[in-house]
Amino acid sequence: MTKTLGCVIALVGLAVLIGFAGVGQYNGLVGSEQGVSAAWAQVENTYQRRADLIPNLVNTVKGSADFEQETLQIVIEARSRVGQVSGQATQEILDNPEKFAQFQQAQDGLSSALSRLLVVVERYPDLKSTAAFSDLMTQLEGTENRITVERMRFNEVAREYNTRLAKFPTNLFARILGWHFQTRPYFAAQPSAATAPKVEF
Repeated sequence: MTKTLGCVIALVGLAVLIGFAGVGQYNGLVGSEQGVSAAWAQVENTYQRRADLIPNLVNTVKGSADFEQETLQIVIEARSRVGQVSGQATQEILDNPEKFAQFQQAQDGLSSALSRLLVVVERYPDLKSTAAFSDLMTQLEGTENRITVERMRFNEVAREYNTRLAKFPTNLFARILGWHFQTRPYFAAQPSAATAPKVEF
């Protein structure tokens, strides 16, 4: 009888320990997942800042009567594609690697279009010398640099979260208990987005 009672107490104690361990793992993942969401929000903020600058940039460039309309149209269309992809819910993009890739592709396309615009602008010294254009270029350059920093920070936080999710015993708890946590994708360096657009005055 005493031996049976001892076994029951030991099993209950073990179950309690496992329960506490599971709660700790779950709460740790919740915290890490929130960190990923916060880093993603910063990425979106910087991309939105760039998108907000583009209409003013386009209007300023349009002031140069003979400026190449084709280049402007490419920038406008790239910004429109970004708006369509970015309109999806944040969680939907983070939970779906395919949508995440589409988001990155659209943003990289806009980076490429802006780079082309800045190369073409070199042929228009009068446009480059205007204060409004110079101010917009300064803001754009700062925003592009910020995008690079925020993407890097997102990748770091996502890597920490993914590593935690894959480690034992967290992966065991997640599999057995059917936790909703999913691995997060990373931003990959693309040839068109490897460097921020070069701004020269």
